[in-house]
Amino acid sequence: MSLSSILNNFWDKIHSTFSEIRWGKVIPFFLFLILAFIFWLILFFQKEAEGNYKMPLKYTNIPEDEVFLNPQPEYIDLRIRDFGSKLLNYYFFKTKDSLIIDVEKTQKENNVELQGNQLIQLIHTKLSANTHVIGFMPTRISLKTAKLQSKTVPVIFDGEMRTSAGHLVVDTISIIPNEVTLFGTGEQLKGITQVVTEYSVFENLKATSQLKARLKAIEGVTFKPNEVEVYIPIHEFTERQFEISITVNNEPEDIDVKFFPSRVKVTFAVTLEDYKKIAPEDFEIDLDYNSLRNTESDQVELKLSKFPESIINPHISPAVVEFLFERK
Repeated sequence: MSLSSILNNFWDKIHSTFSEIRWGKVIPFFLFLILAFIFWLILFFQKEAEGNYKMPLKYTNIPEDEVFLNPQPEYIDLRIRDFGSKLLNYYFFKTKDSLIIDVEKTQKENNVELQGNQLIQLIHTKLSANTHVIGFMPTRISLKTAKLQSKTVPVIFDGEMRTSAGHLVVDTISIIPNEVTLFGTGEQLKGITQVVTEYSVFENLKATSQLKARLKAIEGVTFKPNEVEVYIPIHEFTERQFEISITVNNEPEDIDVKFFPSRVKVTFAVTLEDYKKIAPEDFEIDLDYNSLRNTESDQVELKLSKFPESIINPHISPAVVEFLFERK
């Protein structure tokens, strides 16, 4: 079926559906609903009602070099009663009309806490004269402040680093800067010995990177700076393999130790930069004769006694070999 046929069938069904509707009854019904809604609005505007109003708070004239001892509320949740028209005005037109709290002025009046009648009077400065306050939360606002103090602490990275295939982190990561300055009251700073970053996951890393990480917030404390950079040294790696012999030290002149097999494979990861600098002579598996003699087994687990520091994840295959003593 062609697209034009599908569209024509769809249009015919729509036309058929609407043609079956008895518009003579539907239109009066909707007009009645609209009139009822308008009538309800008129009654609502002229009648007293209750509602909730979230009044924003703004703190001004905070004493220089001082901070609040307690977290400050950003809003006061009011339960109010007034005519419907007034309530709608609060809901839609006064959502950003902040209640100003002059901290320095209030403290000079020997008040470090707003509550009771004093707080109600302050709230009424932002309300119409006929608006009745039924209740509000919080019922008290603490304005206690203390001298701002500072402290420098180290930064710890919290997160994961995932490299793409063939790449590895080659050294310890660095935090830039590795210390930050904290600001708060003496009580707030007393137990803080370090700050950590927000948990971060850096994925698909293909080259040395310097990525931003924000510091995990501490209530009532500010940081400078509030974010750091994580330096992650990454190199491209490739796999390489050598076959090396097993040797024995402290071996008596008349005894020969035989291993099965006598040569094993050492596989490791190495950067492209160091690939050609590494040779089989840089590796050794050197076992002590006395340790072999004292073992009750005829097998020994192999470990590298010498290897370059620049390699990553070396492993031996086979990792366990059999041995026996033979007189020369």
